[in-house]
Amino acid sequence: MKYNWFAKVYDELMDDTLYPEWAAYTGQHLTGQDHILELGCGTGILATELTKAGFDITGLDLSSDMLSLAYDRQIDTGIRYPLVEMDMKDFSELGKFDGILCYSDALCYIQSEEEKKQIFQEVYNQLTEEGTFLFDVHSIYQIEQFKQFSYHDEVNQIVFLWDSFEGEQDYSIEHQLTFFVENENKMYERFEEVHREWTHPLETYIDLLKSVGFKSVEVTADFGETVSDTSKRWFFAVKK
Repeated sequence: MKYNWFAKVYDELMDDTLYPEWAAYTGQHLTGQDHILELGCGTGILATELTKAGFDITGLDLSSDMLSLAYDRQIDTGIRYPLVEMDMKDFSELGKFDGILCYSDALCYIQSEEEKKQIFQEVYNQLTEEGTFLFDVHSIYQIEQFKQFSYHDEVNQIVFLWDSFEGEQDYSIEHQLTFFVENENKMYERFEEVHREWTHPLETYIDLLKSVGFKSVEVTADFGETVSDTSKRWFFAVKK
């Protein structure tokens, strides 16, 4: 999924209390000596925190807009780590990693089971022996909640409208984003983006992971809680 105007307001809209929790969850399963790849690193907040904590991390994202903001963050903070613009379906040229991360429901932007399986296979191939894959996805409950979601705000002089609707396929959602941006003539220009997300039943994720070779699949919810019918995110700690 490529971000354009949304990248410019993403950090303002994200709940920044989640990043310490993702970092803590990562620290429960990986050590500072591990070589780590973050898929869908976005604007680099988590990668920056993990780098400060001593992790050797590389950030990968398909969006040049997101990576540009991640680079700006490196300039501002002085904290550097490699950034790569690449599709998470094929990152074999980057070599092997002890741990691979994919948080903030980035995998939900991948539509089909077949495409997710392709990513799981690529992750499996690029992990070292006994490597760990950590990721989260929206639960079916959360997708249902999005069908009633509407949010309007003004962020960084951008008037922002976010409305979500049921998608065409099962367990899918469509986010319609509208931006009114003031130009140099003090006139507002309108821009629109449509973002689509898909999830699957919990058993489907487990089956896909095991089908590519993963032996151990641990599932929790919302940073280590017990999975329930109202869990918003499913968290996976997967061992090769």
